[in-house]
Amino acid sequence: MMATTEARVTLDIRLGTIRENYRVIAEAVAPLGVMAVLKADAYGLGVQPIAACLKEAGVSWFGVAELREALAIVSLGLPVQILGGVLAEEIPEAVSRGVILPVTDVGTARRISAAAARQGRTAEVHYLIDTGMGRLGIRSEQAEEVIAATVGLPGLRASGIYSHFPHAYGDYDFSCHQVHAFLQLVDRLAQRGITFQHLHMANSDGVHNIDLSRRRPFTMVRTGINLYGCFDMEGRRTLPLREALTLRSRLVAVRDLPWGVSLGYGRTCILDAPTRVGTVAIGYADGLPLAMSGGRGRVMIRGCACPILGRISMDYTTVSLAACPEAQPGDEVICLGDGISVAEWAAAKGTITYEIICSFGNRVQRRYSDA
Repeated sequence: MMATTEARVTLDIRLGTIRENYRVIAEAVAPLGVMAVLKADAYGLGVQPIAACLKEAGVSWFGVAELREALAIVSLGLPVQILGGVLAEEIPEAVSRGVILPVTDVGTARRISAAAARQGRTAEVHYLIDTGMGRLGIRSEQAEEVIAATVGLPGLRASGIYSHFPHAYGDYDFSCHQVHAFLQLVDRLAQRGITFQHLHMANSDGVHNIDLSRRRPFTMVRTGINLYGCFDMEGRRTLPLREALTLRSRLVAVRDLPWGVSLGYGRTCILDAPTRVGTVAIGYADGLPLAMSGGRGRVMIRGCACPILGRISMDYTTVSLAACPEAQPGDEVICLGDGISVAEWAAAKGTITYEIICSFGNRVQRRYSDA
């Protein structure tokens, strides 16, 4: 029988920490509920085990970006809502599977209604209002008439209305203006006898920075990145959340190299003294940011911080072992965790934590624990 070869790079995902982060968020926003946003395969971390653990923790609602993501978790028996746009050809299957659909314009509402009528079903929908994101949805100044014209279409159950912040982490005044515009719309609709069971606007940044969006009359907040203990690089961080990820690799070589040797593509590092150099089995194909080359990043080996030398390549990264001369081939290398945060990677790359989490390659083995 062929032996199973272990992956060189593993991503440990602590489901117990994710559950605890969810509970911290849920307690902070109560009595509002929490929608767990699990788009892009739960940000690349694996939607099935994460959705199951969140259901166990008590989450009552899932949010995704598109139909295929919804179908992956609809069998768990909780409401699954598509938060972005929906294509015409996706609507019939979404209706038949009970996925909650977004209404972003009159045409979409009519197509959902027609599909529901053909199937003899009722389709649950939420109206997406563009209060300032500028990406999708019904412009807030047009929304009252659009909703009034479509809410009574056959086969539709309009149970919710929602919007989205583009800059909750930085532009407080603009975000508050969005909230006020949204609630004024809701009030005008109520005067016309149109009400909704669910109102939601706060994303993770909104939870921390825009208090108005986590109070009544809102009924729910949406959170994704915070479930993994990560935050936006800007804005407040008001909740004690813990990172749930550790990325590990192995040393494949340890060599004592003389002065003048160059390391890696481009010869960007030329040793100015004899140096013990380790080669780690991880590269940018696994998600290690190229921007951490040349000493801008580090790894942990035997509890010691070892700076990256030269340019990170697709499969390998060289590091200085000056702080850990006893290191040996086969030693574990911690690339994230043990004091190295997702935010540290994001800062080195000049990006956001979301991109870092979504960037782990497909040869990185995801491992799940209840820790």
